[in-house]
Amino acid sequence: MHFDGTFELDGTTREEVWLALSDPILVRNALPGCEFLIEVEDTDPDFDDLREQADAADDEEITTDPDVIAERAFEEGGHYAALMEIGVGSVKPSFETVVTVQERDFPDTVATGEGDASNSSFEMESSMHLVDTDEGVGVEWATEADVFGRIAQMGQRVINPVANRVVKRFFQRVQSQIDEMGDEEAPETEGEATGDPEEGLTGRIRDRMGI
Repeated sequence: MHFDGTFELDGTTREEVWLALSDPILVRNALPGCEFLIEVEDTDPDFDDLREQADAADDEEITTDPDVIAERAFEEGGHYAALMEIGVGSVKPSFETVVTVQERDFPDTVATGEGDASNSSFEMESSMHLVDTDEGVGVEWATEADVFGRIAQMGQRVINPVANRVVKRFFQRVQSQIDEMGDEEAPETEGEATGDPEEGLTGRIRDRMGI
């Protein structure tokens, strides 16, 4: 199954969107049905242990600080486990999901992953590309997925609207959190005071995120 589209994020820059989408805490909060999202050492973690780790990490907060996000950002080659509850029709399984970041090279990201529930499973490869628009940033995304089990029996006509709804809600929440981050008061840097974005927040993001 193939899914793709472009979501517009207004009043922001590619660097700010890259920073937001680099933060596992923001992504966890924005993903509908995501109980936790944790970096793991391999692709076969113990999800019972991960639940305990997730409870201990619940106090981590979203921040605008590139220094903080750089310390916990997604890494190329890294493995990340998530517990995802996705409702498709009358079926609402909880998928134990592991995603591997195959590529992170501004402004592109590619990830692969798989998830299992009691009667359904999936394998996927996803990509995102950030482009400048007149109003802000366009996120061009695409996913190739193989779905098995009970959900697969429902067919793409049922699955497509669900996938599009999940993606729409995710980016709406990303937009909301970027807006909230922009509203936070922060000390004015020399670059921000002079109006040079390369020396202000944009410059800090590029420096700390290696872009």
